[in-house]
Amino acid sequence: MSAIDSAAPFDPYRLGRGGDGDLGQAGGPAPKRVIVAYGFWIFLLSDIVMFSAFFASYAVLAGATAHGPTGRQIFDLGEVAAETACLLLSSFSCGMAAVATGARNKTAFYLAMIVTFVLGAIFITLEVREFIGLIEAGDGPSRSAFLSAFFALVGCHGAHVSAGLLWLLTMIAQVYAKGFRAEMLRRILCFNLFWHALDIIWVAVFTVVYLLAGRP
Repeated sequence: MSAIDSAAPFDPYRLGRGGDGDLGQAGGPAPKRVIVAYGFWIFLLSDIVMFSAFFASYAVLAGATAHGPTGRQIFDLGEVAAETACLLLSSFSCGMAAVATGARNKTAFYLAMIVTFVLGAIFITLEVREFIGLIEAGDGPSRSAFLSAFFALVGCHGAHVSAGLLWLLTMIAQVYAKGFRAEMLRRILCFNLFWHALDIIWVAVFTVVYLLAGRP
């Protein structure tokens, strides 16, 4: 054994070896797929922390109505249930887009993403209509601390969904132009994680904000 080999650190998991299945060359940076995945999970976790702060604020201020309307008086659970159904169905179609990506089927991918976009757009339309109706009735975010917390939490989620719709259109255009390249597969995976995370957050919003407010 040479002096160089004897001086090399013990590497039982062969992490320092290059190759397609390893993390990279010895002493070099990690592959881009690892960096992208790690960075995007950090982004999702930071988003969850932010929403946790909004949920905590809403929980504290839910009873601070300033002698104004309560959630039970102003929320239309039927319309909110329709919003929820649209978003949950969009999560299914988004998953089908991921399946189509794995099969490298562009037609199925486009169809699934278009369905996801339509359902997401319906969700945003219903949410905006709810906000406009509340504001026109004098129940805007300045009416009480409860309504401020409500508009902040639900509006932040709606802003994320709107950004997701723009991202979705970008994915469709990029797949059309570039096909299913390696970088596109990473972006589609990140979009799927983002969209499913928004669905999970909305289930929490629907439960905490709307269902609990509607209890007798």
